[in-house]
Formats: sequence, C-alpha cells, structure tokens
Amino acid sequence: MNVFDIIGPVMIGPSSSHTAGAARLGQIARKILGAPAVKAEITLCGSFAQTYRGHGTDKALIAGILGMSPDDERIRTSLQLAEECGLQYSFKTASLPGAHPNTARITLTDAQGHTSVIQGASVGGGNILVSEINGMRVAVTSQYNTLIVLHHDVPGVIAAITNVMACSGLNIGNFQLSRPQKGGHAVMTIEVDGEVPPALTDSLKVLPNVISVELIEAV
Repeated sequence: MNVFDIIGPVMIGPSSSHTAGAARLGQIARKILGAPAVKAEITLCGSFAQTYRGHGTDKALIAGILGMSPDDERIRTSLQLAEECGLQYSFKTASLPGAHPNTARITLTDAQGHTSVIQGASVGGGNILVSEINGMRVAVTSQYNTLIVLHHDVPGVIAAITNVMACSGLNIGNFQLSRPQKGGHAVMTIEVDGEVPPALTDSLKVLPNVISVELIEAV
C-alpha cells in the first residue's frame, strides 16, 4: 500500500471512484480512438448508473474524453465545453452481467467515422481497470506505462515485438494476449517498467503484421 491508497488522488471531487476514476476511463477511451471524438455513447451500470448525475460521473467521463486529467478544474463545465467542441454525447443505463458496480462502456467515433469501444471500471481510490478494448479482453490499470498492440494473429509477432523492446532496454512487468479467434486479430497488453521512448512505438508500428500501437501512460 502506498500513500495514494490512503489519501486518494489529486482530483476534482466529490468522489475518487465516481469522478477521478471516471475521468481516467474517459482519457483511455480517447487514447484508444487515437483522434478527437465527435460522438460519445456511454453505458453505465451499477452505482455509476444510479448516481452518475449527483456525483458528477457524467462530467468526469466527458472531461476525460476531451483530454482532461482528474485534477482539471474544467471538469465542472465539461458538458458545456463538449457542446462548444462539437462533441455529441449520450448516456444510458444498463445491466452488464458480471461487471464491477462502477462500470462504463464507452463508444467513441471520430470525424472520419472510426469507432473504438472500451469497457472499464473505477475500482476505488481513483484506480481503474479496463477489461475490454474493441471486443478483446485486456487488463489495463494505468498504474504502469502500458503498450496496447493490435496485430494479426500469426507466428513470430510476439517474438518480434518483445525483441525490439529488449533491444531498447525495456523490462516487461506484465504481459497479456487476447484473441477472439485463431488467425484473426489479437491484442497484446504489455506493462513496462520505466519510460517508453517515442522511438520505440515508432519501431513497433512498422513491424510486419502490427496494425496499431498505443501507449497508455501511467497516471
């Protein structure tokens, strides 16, 4: 346990779970999309669904989607700022079987029509766990710098990626692979120790059978 587990994160309140964690979920959704969103469709379940207006969860999620951090004072006016930026948003509530009580499913669309979907939960103290990205199971906590690598499921891709990382001196702290079916698309979730140099992600992106590489920086 560290001091942040006791006193919580630096944030705009009222709740670390319902605002700080929600803002971080929005930030990751924006990062996965890879471009500013023009449309956000958000499904909330459990306590998120019951109290999102009173606890400012709606404002925090939209703030994160706009690129704001949990301590950004503009969170309070994020819904108005979204309208000014041309971001269309909607909220609905639903029951998601087996989901954490503070779960959000965020679907974002950019100006070119590209769409991304994440599902994640605010698990307390401002901490989060993203469990799904574009239909594939992941485990992203944002406590470590994390690489999300979407690739074709063919032999040699994992070895090629980890070899580039080893040559860059990066140590892998945690690794997870998910694939809906053999031979289709797959996604690697790679938590690393230390900083990830921009040159590394560029080197990974040009590898054969790699579709995209996104860096989720630790928060």
